[in-house]
Amino acid sequence: MLRGVDLGLPARSLVRVEGANGTGKSTLLRLLAGIDAPTEGRITGCRPRTAYVPERFPAALPFTAAGYLVHLGRIHGLRRSEAAGRAEEWLTRFGAAEHARTPLAELSKGTSQKVAVAQALLAEPELLVLDEAWTGLDAAARDELDRAVADRAAAGSTVVFVDHDVRRLAGAVDTVLRVEGTGLAEASPARTGREPGPRVRIEVTGPPGAPLPAGLPGDPERTAAGDGALRLTVASAHSDALLAALLSARPPWHIRHLSTAPRNPDEVA
Repeated sequence: MLRGVDLGLPARSLVRVEGANGTGKSTLLRLLAGIDAPTEGRITGCRPRTAYVPERFPAALPFTAAGYLVHLGRIHGLRRSEAAGRAEEWLTRFGAAEHARTPLAELSKGTSQKVAVAQALLAEPELLVLDEAWTGLDAAARDELDRAVADRAAAGSTVVFVDHDVRRLAGAVDTVLRVEGTGLAEASPARTGREPGPRVRIEVTGPPGAPLPAGLPGDPERTAAGDGALRLTVASAHSDALLAALLSARPPWHIRHLSTAPRNPDEVA
């Protein structure tokens, strides 16, 4: 049970919710997603386009994997052809395209979770709520979800998530909320200066005298690369969003070289 919660969620932010088992993390996420309503108090403001991945996916629904995604896409207001295209895209990105015509009830737990995550992402939500969404995914799918979350935040969305891995998106989180007792406390996110996992180097050149765009995804490290170029180093989960931000800047920046950054010898595998 939660009491006295006063919470505002800004756009373009990544919010992690922490707390011991049974403290109300899932309750908070269901309230934010509009699945449940508070018994007291109220949720104010315009309801953004919202998508939610529950802790347990109801797999025994009368759909195939692709049929379910198209159905959810239609609910979100997409045209059938658009929903079908995005369903195919996300199933492919999560390595589940071969199961597009498989009934949900026949999917493995891991593949069911890929479908659950895909349904939340295909509508490009303004508020994305993830309750242990990485659980059950294979390593490649977890990395793909990391990238998708970073992309949503870079596009201006708010992402609120719970995950048992304390390293999940470390260094990228803007706010940490901790459920304690019946209340909610805000903690400072742990920012060590290096997000765990693979990193990417991007050498770029910009128009003469133009500063780097503000608010670049992943808060990349910046060093001079010679010949007037800059070297940006960022966690691989943010590299696609960072490239998109540089190329869509006005005026755009030129990508001169892309490479994998050497592994930090102090980083534990």
